[in-house]
Formats: sequence, C-alpha cells, structure tokens
Amino acid sequence: MRSNGPLLEARALTAFYGDFQALFDIDVRIGRNETVAIIGANGAGKSTLLKSITGLVRTKAEAIYFDGEAIGGKPAYRIVAQGISMVPEGRRLFPSLSVEENLSIGAYSKRRGPWNLEAVYAVFPMLKEKRSVPATALSGGQQQMVAIGRALMANPRLLLCDEISLGLAPVIIKEIYAQLERVSANGTTLVIVEQDIKRAMAVSDRVYCIREGRVVLEGRPRDLGREQITKAYFGR
Repeated sequence: MRSNGPLLEARALTAFYGDFQALFDIDVRIGRNETVAIIGANGAGKSTLLKSITGLVRTKAEAIYFDGEAIGGKPAYRIVAQGISMVPEGRRLFPSLSVEENLSIGAYSKRRGPWNLEAVYAVFPMLKEKRSVPATALSGGQQQMVAIGRALMANPRLLLCDEISLGLAPVIIKEIYAQLERVSANGTTLVIVEQDIKRAMAVSDRVYCIREGRVVLEGRPRDLGREQITKAYFGR
C-alpha cells in the first residue's frame, strides 16, 4: 500500500566511512514526480547521500523512508527491487559486455514498468545502432546514455543521477538533460547531483545545497537569490 507522504524522506541521516563522519543529521524530502537537484562543492557529501539511499553506505533503518517504509540499511539489491535506481558517477559500465548486455543487466530485478530495451532505444536511438559494440568503446556521452538506460531498465520510481554531466561537452549535456525531461514526464521522480549551479536551477523543482555534510539551503529555484546560493555553496 502506497503512502500519501513524500516518495523519499531522509530523517536526521548520518553516514560514516570508518571513523570519518561524512553526513550530519541530513533531512531531505522528495515529493512524487518532483525533480530535485542536490548541489555543493566537491567533498560536500552529495554522493554519500545517494549511496546512503541506495544501500551502498550503511545507515540506520529509520534514517531513510521510501514510500512510507523504512529502508535504511537494506542491501542495495533489495532497494533496487523496491524501485530506486542510480546512475553512478563515472558510469561504471562493464567493459567486457556490449551496449545491449550492459542495458539488460539493469533489468535483473524484473520490476514491471514501461522501460525495456525498445523504450530505452526510443530515447537514445544511437544506442540501438551500437547495441553490439563494447559499451566502453563508445564516446563519453554515449557511455553516459548507456548508464542512464541501464538504470531505467530497472523500472525505477525514483532515479538518482550522480554527476551525469561531468567531463562531457555542453552539446552532449544539453541532449542528455533533454532526455531526462522525457523520463520525468513518464512519471519517474528524479534526484540530480550537479555541480553546475545554473543547470541545476534550470531543471529542478527544488534544490538542496550540502556543505561539509550538512544541508545548508533548501528551496525552489525561483525563491533563491544568487547571493544566497553562493553563500550556501561556499560558506561566505
């Protein structure tokens, strides 16, 4: 039974790497069908937040709720099966597998939904042309499309995108974000980690800024001034 509350909620979330504390009492709410951007400098804790949500960093059960159910500390494969997928920073494709094989791996949880190979190829038609090519032989932008397609093959309700524009040419970034709009229009909630503040503000319904493991700013782009964002981002 689905909850009427936010799709995802972090409540006083803390995260550690050994003795090092990376996140401090993070509170985040992601509404259904929202696109939310997470901004902040390198090392702020953005990727750790996504890893905590997807079970790659251990957390307390009650620190993260998905559709009203506590999921903190669950193994990653169970979180994927519940409807959360991530496009990881650096893409993490399997170099020994073709484009189509990399995409097909994303469907291992067998969740039902609108996304299959043909649906992904409809969004990224160049991938169909190169479906038999080793995925890591593609250009950086095409590899990113494979990574997004692989995540969509799990038919997520929530798609987490970690630095998907990193190292790509502006024209490719524009194309990828255009396709993410199609994904959002299809009913998928998006969380986008992005260092490009201008782009984050342009594509999101709401923005969270993280600095040194803490949420220091939250709001709708239209309500946040440039000086306010700069101060939150850099702390001055």
